[in-house]
Amino acid sequence: MKNQMKKLVDRLNQYAKEYYTLDKPTVSDAQYDQLYRELVALEEAYPDEILPDSPTHRVGGLVLEGFRKHEHLYPLFSLQDAFSRDELEAFDQRVKKEFPKASYLAELKIDGLSISLTYTSGVLSVGATRGDGRVGEDITENLKRVRDIPLTLTEPIDITVRGECYLPKASFDKINLERQANGEAEFANPRNAAAGTLRQLDTGVVAKRNLATFLYQEAGPTDQVSQEAVLQQFEHLGFEVNPIRLVSSNMADIWAFIQDIQNKRDQLPYDIDGIVIKVNDLAMQEELGFTVKAPRWAVAYKFPAEEKETEILSVDWTVGRTGVVTPTANLTPVQLAGTTVSRATLHNVDYIAEKDIRIGDTVVVYKAGDIIPAVLNVVMSKRAQQEPMLIPQQCPSCQSQLQHYDDEVALRCINPLCPSQILARLEHFASRDAMNIVGLGPSVMEKLYQAGLIHDVADLYQLKVEDFLQLDGVKEKSAQKFYDAIQSSKANSAEKLLFGLGIRHVGAKVSKQLLEEFGSISVLVQAEKEKIAEIDGLGMAVAESLATYFATQGSQTLLEELEEVGVNLTYLGQKVASDTMLSGLTVVLTGKLTTLKRSEAKDKLERLGAKVTSSVSKKTDLLVAGIDAGSKLEKAQGLGIEIRDESWLASL
Repeated sequence: MKNQMKKLVDRLNQYAKEYYTLDKPTVSDAQYDQLYRELVALEEAYPDEILPDSPTHRVGGLVLEGFRKHEHLYPLFSLQDAFSRDELEAFDQRVKKEFPKASYLAELKIDGLSISLTYTSGVLSVGATRGDGRVGEDITENLKRVRDIPLTLTEPIDITVRGECYLPKASFDKINLERQANGEAEFANPRNAAAGTLRQLDTGVVAKRNLATFLYQEAGPTDQVSQEAVLQQFEHLGFEVNPIRLVSSNMADIWAFIQDIQNKRDQLPYDIDGIVIKVNDLAMQEELGFTVKAPRWAVAYKFPAEEKETEILSVDWTVGRTGVVTPTANLTPVQLAGTTVSRATLHNVDYIAEKDIRIGDTVVVYKAGDIIPAVLNVVMSKRAQQEPMLIPQQCPSCQSQLQHYDDEVALRCINPLCPSQILARLEHFASRDAMNIVGLGPSVMEKLYQAGLIHDVADLYQLKVEDFLQLDGVKEKSAQKFYDAIQSSKANSAEKLLFGLGIRHVGAKVSKQLLEEFGSISVLVQAEKEKIAEIDGLGMAVAESLATYFATQGSQTLLEELEEVGVNLTYLGQKVASDTMLSGLTVVLTGKLTTLKRSEAKDKLERLGAKVTSSVSKKTDLLVAGIDAGSKLEKAQGLGIEIRDESWLASL
């Protein structure tokens, strides 16, 4: 019986691939349905014999309660963006400086949702979203309904792969026609539709929407030697790989490829927003390493922003958490880069004056970085008798007199009790990169503020479940979730709190640096400005900003109140001791390591106090050379830098 089921599964999977992926069906729908019913009958009779790659797993029917968090074993990184040929040439020069014979693989940048697929012994075990790069959501059951994702591979291997899940243009048009007929709101673009589909709790919805994928990266160690070899292996394993790609060592060829694809972009059956260029050799990729934010061996060329003409109907002025007043234009709606745009930023009053923007003007709008709609310029030939724009003198939130300092381009409200500023600070405090109070978004925060239940961030920790029940539309289950999320945030490591306080010049990265150095906010408060300014990459601007903030009575009272309710003020990450043996040394790793992964070696060096960088310079104190160390070793020898091997590193 198992052999009969296996034959049916193999035949049905092949027919499904021909129909959904190759668009070349070889059997009729009736023939497929007959074989499918035979399989279902066998599986009902022999449930213990159901195969992991049975097409019955593709059918919806499950209603999920929610999505569990999934911590990625290997983080998903972001890519450095490039917007011109000059930036690509600069990238090429940086790579060729270390690897003169490097070649590149250029791939299409699919405009979808990043996913990670983990296979255990060749069987799909976990499918997850990218999330913040370290923690995503487990959406395995939904990804099983994406028909071109193999449930089992052609080899029984353990592997984690990365790629993009997208909605083909034809599927997008079909879904919107159906939604229109049903009186439902249409999706703005295929990417939004794909993201919304993958987060559906009803797997039946996912199964109907005909999502598709392209896989492009293996996570963790690999036996392959190049990115091209990885893609060829993926095809062998049963993954969908985009066939449109180019390998070349010449940036002129890459640029010609980009221009060709850009001209054909609208003819593709899926949306793309650029071209990704990667160093093809994986050993070179490892040598080049990463910056703080992105790999040094890859760049994402973003296509020029689409531009459209529209009319400015009015302007709204809004106040942010730092008091900056930002103008936003309300526009006659226009289709731009796949979405309907009816609002666009005007940046600040100096920008309005420079461009002479007026209400009633016809303007050119574009999407800055393909994300934020912005006004580029006025079409002067279409201007009628518009009067110059009136710039507000009073804050639109609290009516206080606005300030326009000589050294700033922005209007600023300096009233610390301005309601809009208070709300914005509260929202920032609860945001993901700060205290990450899940569910406490802008609408809930505004209701709490309007009800008089909160006035500053310390008030959040005084809230009870019954306080949330006073809010319109909040039921017991939601109220308990809000309360639990606030209580859970007390245990965060202190850098989250420091960032959440919204101190000028103190972002998430700086907050972590400060707490790694000082260990707690209480110690940081007492630190001398000079000692803060000495921390690598910070400087006196950060030190002055911290000193000014902590000197105010309000901030001191706030920290005392937070400590009293049990909010943690201590850094919970791994702190580098200042008296460790490599303290203050700049170290570079190069070559292949045999006993440690590159990330493990880097972590070990940093725990010993070293600053690990990716390139050799006169500031380098020490080079650790593995097997087949190349140009970095030669450069270090030429500069007289101390060189050690892997056995020395292991002995520390």
